[in-house]
Amino acid sequence: MLDWLYTAISFVMKAWHAFFSLFLDPAWGITWALSIMFLVVTVRLLLFPLFVKQVKSQRAMQELQPEIAKLKKQYGSDRQGMSQAMMALQKERGVNPLAGCLPILPQMPVFISLFHVLRRLAPGAPGLYGWSDALTDQAARAELLGAPISSSFNMVGAKQAAILEIATYANIRVVALFLIAIMCVTTFFTQKQIAKRSGPVEGQAATVQRLMLYGMPLSLFVSGFFFPLGVLIYWVTNNAWTFGQQYFILRKMPPPGSPAALAKAGADKPAVDPRTLAPKPGAKPVRPKPGRPMPTAAPSVAPEQPVAQQPSADGHQPPGQPTSGTAGADGQAPPTKGKRKRR
Repeated sequence: MLDWLYTAISFVMKAWHAFFSLFLDPAWGITWALSIMFLVVTVRLLLFPLFVKQVKSQRAMQELQPEIAKLKKQYGSDRQGMSQAMMALQKERGVNPLAGCLPILPQMPVFISLFHVLRRLAPGAPGLYGWSDALTDQAARAELLGAPISSSFNMVGAKQAAILEIATYANIRVVALFLIAIMCVTTFFTQKQIAKRSGPVEGQAATVQRLMLYGMPLSLFVSGFFFPLGVLIYWVTNNAWTFGQQYFILRKMPPPGSPAALAKAGADKPAVDPRTLAPKPGAKPVRPKPGRPMPTAAPSVAPEQPVAQQPSADGHQPPGQPTSGTAGADGQAPPTKGKRKRR
C-alpha cells in the first residue's frame, strides 16, 4: 500500500547519490551517508512553510492565554461551555490548535519509509523500489567507519549472515553506539529547545512537555539498537536541522513576554532624534511650567511723604517747595500738618 512512498524516498536518495558520485567514489559509505543527510535537507525544506505556520499558531495560542484564563474562571466546572467558548474564541482570532502538529505528521511517513528501505537492504538482495540490483548491493555494502550503513546493533536471519561476511559485530556495534548516543543527546536538547520555543506552560501541558523531554530520548535509546545505521544517520541529521531551524525562529520570533521578545520590541521602536526636539532657529524654547507656588503676602510699605520745610525767618518759602495754598507738582495740594503758630 505504501510502495509509492517507498519508491519516492528511494528516488530522492538515488538522485543525491548520483550527484555526489560526480566527485566521490559511488561505493564509499560517506557518499551514501551524504545521500541520506540530504534526503533530510530535501524533506525539511519542503516542510519549512508548515514549520513557520506552526510557530505562528503557537504564538497566537500564547497570546490567547490571558483570555482563556478568564474563561476558565467564568465557566468553572462547566467543561462543555468552556469548550464551546474556547472554540468560538479561536475561530474569532483565526487560531487553529492543530497547526502545531503540521510539520510532525509528514515526517513520520518519511522516517517509516526510510526505515523500511534500509531494513531490506542486504548484500546480494534484488533491486528495491526503482534501484538496480547493482545499486542495491552497492548501498548494502557501503561502509562508514568499517560498518555497513545497512547493518544495525542487533541483526537476525539471512541479513545478519550476509552482513557478517563483510564486517564484524565489533565495528558495527561501536559505530552504532556512537550514533545512538549522539541521537539521544541531540534529541534531548532539541526537545528542550522546543519547550523554550513554546514558552511557559502549566498543568497537563507541562506534564506532557516534561515527558517528551526525558521520555523521547530514553525511548530512542532502546529502539536505536534495532535501527540500521542509515536510520541513525537520518535521525541525527534531522535533529541537527531542527536545532538550527528553531534557533533561527527563536531569534526572529521570540515567545511573547520573554526577555528576548521585550528586547526585540524595544529595538523595533523608532529612535527619536534629539535634534527634532530642539526649537527652530529664532524660536523661543518652550520650557515646562513647574507647579505655581502659593502667593505670599508682601509687606506693606507706606509711600514716602514729602517733608514740609519750615519757612525762613523772613517768611519766605524755600524754593522748590509748594505753598500751602497752591497745588504740588502732581496737581494735588500738599498734606497739611496742622495750623502754624502765630508769632
